[in-house]
Amino acid sequence: MTAGLDADVVGADAAADRRDELVAEVTDHAGRIARELARLQGGDYGSREFDTDRATWTLKYEGGDVDYLRFDGRGDDVYVVSTKQPPDPEDLARAMADYDAFVDAFNDYVRSLDGVLDDTATELPAIESVDSVVEARERILSRMRETCDLMAEQLDRVEGNDYGTFAARVGSSRWELKWEENRASYLRVGGEGGVYLLSQYQPPAPKDLRAHADDFPGFVDAFNEHVSEISESLDTVEL
Repeated sequence: MTAGLDADVVGADAAADRRDELVAEVTDHAGRIARELARLQGGDYGSREFDTDRATWTLKYEGGDVDYLRFDGRGDDVYVVSTKQPPDPEDLARAMADYDAFVDAFNDYVRSLDGVLDDTATELPAIESVDSVVEARERILSRMRETCDLMAEQLDRVEGNDYGTFAARVGSSRWELKWEENRASYLRVGGEGGVYLLSQYQPPAPKDLRAHADDFPGFVDAFNEHVSEISESLDTVEL
């Protein structure tokens, strides 16, 4: 037999079992810290660093559980808790020698927040209501919608299609009305990337509506001229 192949191999079960037991205990203990951090930071996930004399500890958490707990001994990283793989027993032992200091750093951080909000004002200033602005916008948009629906109905009848667009230039801006099944789908000013005065998603900002509302009658006039031109061209047809 080849020399050495009959030698006994010492099993690593005991060291691995102790490592796994210790990691489970730390995971449970650090999980309590993670939940306290989540309460302080107001979110389900996040991370924070804590410095000790020997290292920087980083605790990352998600959903109230520890994502990882890393010991950075000035360039010597050890993931004490990780979702990927457990640490080497020797590395774990080196990190755990500083674990109490990590917990002390967390406790000091929490204590530093005692009374931090004591002098914060509880009487907050009044907030102006936007009711009048919203009501005025809805009133203007309602009239625009009614007019554009009438235009859409006429366009549907004369074009013979269930959908289409009508565009006209008012001043220096291009206005475009898209209709679908006798209803205005959108009214846009400024071409692609422009301002949607009417749409199925959301109303325009008040300042955008104010900037273009006065030109809306000009767009209606352009539509009326378009209809008149169609009528005149058909009047010349003889059968």
